[in-house]
Amino acid sequence: MINKKAFLSKKVFDKDVDMAEARQGYGEGLVAAGEHNESVVVLSADLAESTRSSLFKEAFPERFIEVGVAEQLLATVASGMAAYGKVPFISSFAIFSPGRNWEQIRTTIALNNVGVKIAGSHAGVSVGEDGATHQMLEDMAITRALPNMTVLAPCDYPETKKATIEAAKLSGPVYIRFPRGKTPSLTTEKTPFKAGRAEVLWQGKNPQVAIVACGPLVWESLVAARELEGIGIETIVINSHTIKPLDESSIVRAAKVSAAVVTAEDHQVQGGLGSAVSEVLSRNYPSVMEYVGMHDAFGESGKAEELYRKYDMKSENIIEAVKKAVARKNA
Repeated sequence: MINKKAFLSKKVFDKDVDMAEARQGYGEGLVAAGEHNESVVVLSADLAESTRSSLFKEAFPERFIEVGVAEQLLATVASGMAAYGKVPFISSFAIFSPGRNWEQIRTTIALNNVGVKIAGSHAGVSVGEDGATHQMLEDMAITRALPNMTVLAPCDYPETKKATIEAAKLSGPVYIRFPRGKTPSLTTEKTPFKAGRAEVLWQGKNPQVAIVACGPLVWESLVAARELEGIGIETIVINSHTIKPLDESSIVRAAKVSAAVVTAEDHQVQGGLGSAVSEVLSRNYPSVMEYVGMHDAFGESGKAEELYRKYDMKSENIIEAVKKAVARKNA
């Protein structure tokens, strides 16, 4: 059954489920944050249209800075502005920021604990035809390893907008990652969002497995949960939109109830959500675990949907992982 308090979209399981780009939510979130706080500024590395930071440029041209194709400069200029009281958002493809400028993010932003907000668009295999060179599958790993860094992976367009608005209010550096293309809008404006607090979106009466997911795979997890319920396997689905700090209490509680956990992410399972959940459970409540995501491989060129299917990141793969976890638990 769905947790009604989660305020999911009524069309979440419909064939005509609303589809929208998370990056549009980022752009709209920037404008809302800028309206609330005049210290918010946005810097771009020649990708304002692609990241939708162009929406902020249109609303507040005097608070928008184009640095050109210079991602290292993007980070260092923003760190200086943050040191003097601004709330800078830097926007690029995730492969370029935090990928290309990770050292500058580490040294000038995280080390100094200044409030730069880093937006990595086109994350995961969602970038599709651009191929392995542009499919950033390691960004959560390299950002969550940094001291002082908050890491957010919202699940859809409405949640990306909320994450962006909240990021502007958080102290210290924040990384937000989101995909390129349209994904199902499973949340609404009323769905709760708070950095550091996971949301239970689905919970059966006697759950056998907890599915902890982030980004586009939250919707795939809900689809899997509904199909599993039809064959008598009850689950819990947790939207872990905050990778760091992880909501440890919610994850441990779900593991205690179900005694088995499956993680699902459009990211390398090493170092990403799967690793983060494993770290928490190994300390608090060791459990049977299975991982859905990229398994120590690079992507390739192709449509996003084809790649999700090839690399086993669809609802059917989550179902398979849940069945495997149940079998291992009962062995």
